[in-house]
Amino acid sequence: MKQEEVNFQKQQFALTMIPGKFARSMRTCVIWQFIRFVVINLKMLVVVSKSH
Repeated sequence: MKQEEVNFQKQQFALTMIPGKFARSMRTCVIWQFIRFVVINLKMLVVVSKSH
């Protein structure tokens, strides 16, 4: 059993989910973070351009 799983067995963390391998890799992938950054900025530009 992993150390992080032992920490999550306490009662206060009973409902907390541990991210899977895919989720952890997407959170630490610099290329994916850059793509998300660009997409979010494009969405913001659309919203701001509609308001002016």
